[in-house]
Amino acid sequence: MRILRASDRVAAPWKNGGGTTTEVAVFPAGAGFDDFGWRISIADIVRGGPFSQFPGIDRTLAMLKGEVSLSVAGRKTIALSAGMPPVEFPGDVATSAELTGEAAADLNVMTRRGVFTARVTRRSCADAILAPSSAAAMFAFPLIPATLRNPIADIPLVPRDAIALLPGESAVLYGPPQADFYAVEIFPAGKTA
Repeated sequence: MRILRASDRVAAPWKNGGGTTTEVAVFPAGAGFDDFGWRISIADIVRGGPFSQFPGIDRTLAMLKGEVSLSVAGRKTIALSAGMPPVEFPGDVATSAELTGEAAADLNVMTRRGVFTARVTRRSCADAILAPSSAAAMFAFPLIPATLRNPIADIPLVPRDAIALLPGESAVLYGPPQADFYAVEIFPAGKTA
């Protein structure tokens, strides 16, 4: 298990000036946009506009803050906010988002089609977080300040921090009154929990 601190990441500005993206994790390590198997990032959006297209990539988007009007080719426009379930869509179709308020932030998971799949769910921590043995990787992103139980000393976490778990590893997360978090599970294509 590893703690990936939000404070250790560096944000990269978008080419269109509409926001910034901060990479949380990528596989294989150091991979670029042309050769990653999966990639997890957080975007801060200050202006709406079209998404970059990624051929052969599937995407899952979960709002962390604010609200956007998400348009994916061939689908009805979705008003997507922080309380709603994540949305899955192909990364190689025309997609755009318009801000509903002043600013927004999202958790973005991308997987290479036919190689990996992702499951992103919002959860409340009543029991230990367990990474499925069939998963390639799992991450937990607390949505409020929370604490990770540790045998030596409990570890405080803030929103945008992440817990990285290997298959079969578990963690106990708690917070007042409960530790809401996004779970991101990455599976080899054809496998699930």
